[in-house]
Amino acid sequence: MFKKNKLYKFLIPLGLCLAVISCKTPAIAPTKSGASVPESYASSKDTANSATITWKTFFIDPELVNLIDVAIKNNQELLITLQEIEIAKNDIRVRKGALLPTVGVKAGAGVEKVGRYTSQGAGDASTEIMPGLEFPDPLQDYTLAAYAHWEVDIWKKLRNSKKAAISRYLSTIEGKNFVITNLIAEVANSYYELLALDNQLQIIRQTIVLQNNALDIVKVQKEAARATELGVQKFQAEVLASQSMEYEILQKIKETENRINFLLGRYPQEIKRSTSDFLGLPATLVNAGIPSQLLANRPDVKQAELELAAAKLDVKVARAEFYPSLDISASYGIQAFKPSYLFTLPESLLYSLAGDLAAPLINRNAIKAEFKNANARQLQALYNYERTILNAYLEVSNQLSKINNIEKSFTLKSKQVTALNKSIEASNDLFKSARIDYFEVLMTQRDALENKLELVDTKKEQLNASIQMYRNLGGGWK
Repeated sequence: MFKKNKLYKFLIPLGLCLAVISCKTPAIAPTKSGASVPESYASSKDTANSATITWKTFFIDPELVNLIDVAIKNNQELLITLQEIEIAKNDIRVRKGALLPTVGVKAGAGVEKVGRYTSQGAGDASTEIMPGLEFPDPLQDYTLAAYAHWEVDIWKKLRNSKKAAISRYLSTIEGKNFVITNLIAEVANSYYELLALDNQLQIIRQTIVLQNNALDIVKVQKEAARATELGVQKFQAEVLASQSMEYEILQKIKETENRINFLLGRYPQEIKRSTSDFLGLPATLVNAGIPSQLLANRPDVKQAELELAAAKLDVKVARAEFYPSLDISASYGIQAFKPSYLFTLPESLLYSLAGDLAAPLINRNAIKAEFKNANARQLQALYNYERTILNAYLEVSNQLSKINNIEKSFTLKSKQVTALNKSIEASNDLFKSARIDYFEVLMTQRDALENKLELVDTKKEQLNASIQMYRNLGGGWK
């Protein structure tokens, strides 16, 4: 009894010393975000937001809807992201398992021969198992037992670790949503680029017909001594340039089709697409809502927020490493030096129960370094969260301005192309009557071709601006 009291008097001060020493932990860096978004993008405070519209409702072209549907099922990047979700889900199970006792079963057999002239050998030789039966030499050992180990989570280290894993799991889900949003926008952008190239190819072929007609006229005029060989060669060179451009467009069409096929996770094949008037396609009206809605709609913003929450919990876990840890271990089973004695109870019964209280005392540099790393990663997550919010706001602001300016540009370019089409007709009539020379006809046709191609590009940008706006608002993943 005296020895036990003496032991308690020793352990209690030791435990208190460990607790006091471990409480001297570094301070956690402040991580309150100062990020705040403006109340509106401009003067409008309308809360109507197109991000709440599903992508199948936002896109009205059935061919495009079918392509997006295939991409969501087969895209390899998305499938990789889904496996990241599974990895994060399994990590939760690992962290959850750490909260529970580890229980196992073990069976063992061994043999030991000690020297007779040792304390153990001499003791075994002078001890009888029962009257007239000495300890066997060599001594065998057979064990069958259950054992358990449990770290008591007194500082919430394991619980915070599990919460951090849950936050990262939710973060991977938002990452998957962000991949879907970008995938939908990329497929739609490539699809409209393909339609634009089809339209440009049609324009170039129509221009080649006009240029060949003008070439025939100048050849006739040359025979009538009203034009020169220079004019014929100039027209011929223009036709060849347009024909070369036709093959460049065909190559771009093939590359765009293959880019879409890659997004759809399939090998090259023709992309089914609409044959309607490209320039007459309406750009989808997009309602931007208010900036604060980005925090709920943008997957990348929510992902950064969850990563910040996980990083904060990591700091708490790292800080708990400075505190004493309490480990409890136990075992229960049977043990004997002969198999026939294993089930001789209670003589063969074994059990143990122990508790260990331990804390870093002298060399804590590694723990301090890990804590500082966790603190630094927490600040990184904070800055990334603020940067993501700022980037989201600026993307929407830029896109709003782009939609407005492109609409005005398209209107002006349409009028310009109409005027140039009329000038082509006028120049051809004047050229036939020899009232202007070939140079003016060539320049008129060249200007008309360039402006028609630019008009198609502007229309493509107008359609893509609506798509990007939908993506920037966080639409598409719901």
